[in-house]
Amino acid sequence: MVKLIYIADPMCSWCYGFGPELDTLLHGVEDMPLDIVLGGLRPYASEALDPAKKAGILSHWKIVAEATGLPFVDTALVKDGFVYNTEPACRAVASARLFAPQSTLSVLHAIQKGFYADGRDTTQTDVLVSIAVDAMKSTGVEIDDTAFAQIYSSEEAIMATHADFVQTQRWGVTGFPTLVLERAGELHLVTSGFVRTEKLVERLQAMVDEVTP
Repeated sequence: MVKLIYIADPMCSWCYGFGPELDTLLHGVEDMPLDIVLGGLRPYASEALDPAKKAGILSHWKIVAEATGLPFVDTALVKDGFVYNTEPACRAVASARLFAPQSTLSVLHAIQKGFYADGRDTTQTDVLVSIAVDAMKSTGVEIDDTAFAQIYSSEEAIMATHADFVQTQRWGVTGFPTLVLERAGELHLVTSGFVRTEKLVERLQAMVDEVTP
């Protein structure tokens, strides 16, 4: 069996920038399954960002914006007391995966848009629940806020998220986005970091050609 594994964090700026490139690739390989593993960019962070750290992050966002052309809004980041803990956002994606795997990527993209383009604080449960429910409905999955919140708060979702972080570390993945091709139980790196769709297609084709008689 051949499938793609996407290792990402919904609050990673380069993952946000990579979203359109990944979507274009997936449209061209619709018969290839995609698994999403939550990498954990800043999981379990507990300290509020100081002005210097915020300035550093914003300068990084500017680089991503210039490279990708995507919009960035700093509303959530610059508010007083903002704690850049990405575990809640990762858990919202893991919760969607538990309930409706077909909606996982849509929820991931929706959280990215919420944080980066709309300036919503995606470290907050109510914000994440609202974004996830709307994203799932857009894919034809009906669930209300209360039901999703119960999944999100469950031990199963908490442990599933942590398991993804552990798996990411076990694979030795330290940067996001990372896209991997799994074939016959072996992992083949497609990209570690942002690249354009054309390069993704080129690399995937080369991997296919390696085993084509």
